[in-house]
Amino acid sequence: MKERERVGVCERTEHKEERVRIRNRLTGEIGYSFGCTEEGGTIQVELEDGQLDSWVATDCEELTA
Repeated sequence: MKERERVGVCERTEHKEERVRIRNRLTGEIGYSFGCTEEGGTIQVELEDGQLDSWVATDCEELTA
């Protein structure tokens, strides 16, 4: 995802407490955002199986519907 998209996901996640559904384009995994790390440009996600992970934002895309 581009920087503008990452900022939007992080704003919604951290300020509106919205869990955004995203997919890791490299692995195909799907997760829900629960935080962001500005320094590393990562998004913290909870995978569909409940595990926690951190993905580089450029490897991600937001899933709609």
